[in-house]
Amino acid sequence: MDRFNDALSKYNMDIKDPVISEKVKKIIDKTGKNDNKEVLKFIYSCIDLTSLNTEDSRESIWNWVEKLNNSEGSSDLNNVAAICVYPNFVQTVKEALTADIKIAAVAGGFPSSQTFTEIKIAETSLAVSDGADEIDIVLNVGDFLDKNYTEISEEISEIKEACREAKLKVILETGLLKSAINIKMASILAMYSGADFIKTSTGKGYIGATPEAVYVMCEAIKEYHALHNRKIGIKISGGIKTGKDAILYYTIVKEILGQEWLTPDFFRIGASGLAGNILELL
Repeated sequence: MDRFNDALSKYNMDIKDPVISEKVKKIIDKTGKNDNKEVLKFIYSCIDLTSLNTEDSRESIWNWVEKLNNSEGSSDLNNVAAICVYPNFVQTVKEALTADIKIAAVAGGFPSSQTFTEIKIAETSLAVSDGADEIDIVLNVGDFLDKNYTEISEEISEIKEACREAKLKVILETGLLKSAINIKMASILAMYSGADFIKTSTGKGYIGATPEAVYVMCEAIKEYHALHNRKIGIKISGGIKTGKDAILYYTIVKEILGQEWLTPDFFRIGASGLAGNILELL
């Protein structure tokens, strides 16, 4: 893919995993200054509260949404940023939701991305038609590892078009990509192809978010913004269960991308249990 290779040539690709690890250690040392209630409150407002269970049903999702409705305005704490569900539950969430929360849906053959492009596009379109504000898809990791960059880019672009006004988050599955160079290349490819957010992981069967992966993704976003003057969001997911975990990733984003990225418009954490832990801490 000559166009993609041309794009890559504009980025710093001289990155080595041991060097990234050392840089991350220095940032980890700074997490203490962000370990406070105000940061926890902010992180809560950036959560994509997730229910992606085999046993999910219309009734269970409805009751789950009702709890969020009832918590709206009950304290000085802003509600979570979004509710993330399978696409067939978007309409249920839309009907039940009264709180000011975005509706996100996984789509595109989640979590493996192994289905026909036409089905990925149709699933995305149906979810948006039912009321999804945001769509989370998985980059085809098999094609990426085989260097089929053109196919991946075209597929993401077509899915982005099907999103219409909805935001598109592209999951890189960093636990499968493993190396810093792969994560950087996948980040650039996703942004190049139309992603509004890049996201670490599905949380389904592979290593989730790591500080090193998030560091590399933030560096890619920073360089992309410098080249194109377009801000791309970052969503961190996979194994983030405690306020302490979340503060670490908050610190990485703050140190690399700066305060302007610390808003629910550009910073999200996908989790199912994190919200409860933060409420306990507060």
